[in-house]
Amino acid sequence: MVELNNELLIELLISLIKSMAVVALFAHLLVLDTKIFPQLINRRAKKETKLFLILFFGALSISGTYLGAYIYGAYANIRAIGAIVGGLLGGPVVGVLAGVIGGGHRYFLGGFTALPCALATIIAGLIGAIAYYYRPFNKISLKESFFLGVIVLVIEMLLVLLLSDPYEQALKLVLTIFLPMVLSNAFGITLFIHVLHKGIRREEELKALEVYSSLKIARKTLSHSQEGLNIDSAKKMADIILEVSEVSAVEITDDKFLLAHSGLGEGYYFSGTPINLTESDKEVLMNEGVLVNNNKEELGDIAKCCPLKSAVLTPLKEDEELIGILKLYKADKGGINNLDIELARGVSELLSTQLHISSLEKEAKLKAEAELKALQAQIRPHFLFNALNTIIFFCRTDPNKARKLLMSLAKLLRKSFKEENDLISLEDELEDTCDYIAIEKARFEDDLEVEVDIDKEFLKYKLPRFTLQPLVENSLRHGLAKKQGMGRIRILGCRAEDNFIIKMLDDGIGISDDKLRNLLEDDESGKGIGLSNVDKRIKRVYGKKYGLEVNSKVNQGTEIIVKLPLNPKIKEGRYER
Repeated sequence: MVELNNELLIELLISLIKSMAVVALFAHLLVLDTKIFPQLINRRAKKETKLFLILFFGALSISGTYLGAYIYGAYANIRAIGAIVGGLLGGPVVGVLAGVIGGGHRYFLGGFTALPCALATIIAGLIGAIAYYYRPFNKISLKESFFLGVIVLVIEMLLVLLLSDPYEQALKLVLTIFLPMVLSNAFGITLFIHVLHKGIRREEELKALEVYSSLKIARKTLSHSQEGLNIDSAKKMADIILEVSEVSAVEITDDKFLLAHSGLGEGYYFSGTPINLTESDKEVLMNEGVLVNNNKEELGDIAKCCPLKSAVLTPLKEDEELIGILKLYKADKGGINNLDIELARGVSELLSTQLHISSLEKEAKLKAEAELKALQAQIRPHFLFNALNTIIFFCRTDPNKARKLLMSLAKLLRKSFKEENDLISLEDELEDTCDYIAIEKARFEDDLEVEVDIDKEFLKYKLPRFTLQPLVENSLRHGLAKKQGMGRIRILGCRAEDNFIIKMLDDGIGISDDKLRNLLEDDESGKGIGLSNVDKRIKRVYGKKYGLEVNSKVNQGTEIIVKLPLNPKIKEGRYER
C-alpha cells in the first residue's frame, strides 16, 4: 500500500487552484476579442481564426504544464484544459492540433510519463471535438463541462498506469495526484465555459440594447427624416440620437458640409462648415461601413480646440452612394467601444433607409402630380375642340344656351388649372363632372341622359381629383358615341359592407373580352383615356385592394365600379393609411 504525503497533496492542490487565474485570464482574452468571439458563437470561424485558436489553446495547454507541480518525476498539471476547450470551441482541427502542441511539448520534456501524458492531451482535444458536434459550447451546461473534465482526466490516469514504467512509481503518482488533478482540470474547464457563457450573455445584452436604442431613435426620427437631409432635419435627428444614446456629441453631415452638431463642443462646430475627409476615409466608410478615430489628432483641426477626443463615423447611403455621414463623439481618448460602433452602424443604416424611403415618396408624389397634369392635358385638347364647336353652333341658334355653356366651360377650366389639394370632396368632383356633362349633353342634343344617385352622407367624402370625369368621358367616347339612338349614363354611390362604392353604368356598345382584359393596364395608344390613370391613383392613395373594376358585354353596356375605403382618415388634405 502506497503511503500518501498529505503536505505534498495540499501543496499540489494549492498550486493547481492558483492556475485557475490563468485559465480565467485566457477565457477573458478570448471573450474580449470582438472579431473572433462572435465567430465562435455562430460557429463560423474562418481559416485564420482557426489558426489563431490552435496557437491560442496550444499555448494554454503548454502553460498548463508549467503551472502544475513536479512530483515523483512527473508533472501534475492542467494541460488538458487547453486541448479540450479548443475542441469544444473550434472543432476537430483546433482540438486535435492544440492537443498535439500541448502533448508534443510534454513529450519532449521527458520523464517516465511523457508518452501517456502526450497521448492523453491529444485524446482530450479529440473528446472536445466530438462534443463540438453533439453539444456546442454555448449550449453545454456547467455540470456537463465538469463531467467532461472528469472523463478526460480519468482516461489520462489510466494511460499513465498502463503505459508508464515502473508501474509502482506510476501507481504512487496516480494515487497522489488523481483527486487534485481531476478536480482542478474539471473546475478549470467549467470556469472557462462559464466565462464564455457570460460573454455570450453580455453580447446578447449589448445587441438588445443596441437594437432597442436604434429602434427608439428610428421611431423618433421618422417624421424628421421625411423632410430629407437638410440643416433643420439633421439638427432634430442629431438631438434625438444624443438624447437616446450615451455619447458626448452627435454630428450629421451631407457629402460636403456639416449640417448639425449636438452636444459637447457645439461652440466649435457650425452648420455649413466644409468637411475634410480623405479619399482613404471615404473608401473605408463605403467598404467597411465604419471608421473609428480614437485620438484627438485624427478628428481634424477644429477638434483640437474642443473637448472631444474620439469618434466613430458611419456612412449615410442611398443606392450605395454616400450622401452623408453620422458621427458619434466621446469626450474620452479611446472612448469608442463596441456598443458605440454597433449603435452607429445600426442608426446609420436605419437613417439611410428612412431617407431613401422619403426620397422614393417624394418621387412618387412628383410622378403622381405629373400624371395628373398629363391627364389634364390629355382631356383638354379634344374636349376643348368639341366644346368650342358646340358653343359656336349654339351662338347662332340659341345664344342663351351658348352663354350657359360658356359659363360651365369657364368654371370647369378654372378649376382644372387651379392647384388644389390632392384630394377634394365628392360634392366638388360631382360639380366638375356635371359641368363637363352639361357641355357634352349639348353636343349629343337629345340623345344623352345622365342620372346621378349618390347618398348624401358621402358628399363630403374625400377622393382624388379627376376620378369621375375621366370615367364619364370614357363612356361617352367609347360607349355611347358609336351607338345609334338614346344613350344613358347612371352614376350611383352607396355603402357596401366596409367599402364606399361608386358605379358608372352606360348602355353603350360595350367592350370585347380581349380589350377588357387589358383595359386597366398602361395604354399609350390613347384608347380608354384616363381609366388606368384613375385606377393607379386610387391604389396609390388608398392601397392595392381599392381601385377600378370594369365589367362589360358587347352591345349591352359597361359597368365601372370604383371601390373606396368607407371611412378614410384625412389629415391636411391627404389620406392617412
